[in-house]
Amino acid sequence: MQITALSFSEAEESGVGMDLVLSKESIDNIINVLDDDLLRAGADCVILVDRSGNLIVNRGDPANLDVVALAALSAANFGATAEIAKLIGEDDFALLFHKGKNENIHFTKVGKGFILITLFGKDVSLGLIRLNTAKVTDQLIPILGGEQ
Repeated sequence: MQITALSFSEAEESGVGMDLVLSKESIDNIINVLDDDLLRAGADCVILVDRSGNLIVNRGDPANLDVVALAALSAANFGATAEIAKLIGEDDFALLFHKGKNENIHFTKVGKGFILITLFGKDVSLGLIRLNTAKVTDQLIPILGGEQ
């Protein structure tokens, strides 16, 4: 039996819409991966969104953060950066990183249609976050039914 935990339409590069339905089991698997590999490594908050900015999963403590706005702005940021990549002859950039005074944010592409957003403080190593997001990405792609 499949329980629909989430459904949304996502525009692909071809312009054809695609429906994604994640079962409760898939959502639980995503949550376990994010909790085990990123939150336990010291991330404050981990958010999975689609490339259109739709929020899929939010884990951790976003404090007083508007995660829906962050999801939408992050997708737009990723989209703008993809266009910059094309301007300099790259197909795409797989990850982005912004360093703040107290909080940092790491974005990484998950398959073709998703973005993993990781917020972490200055006391957490960027190298550890990058290592763990690579591991998480490899685990999420089959759950999301996507291609690398």
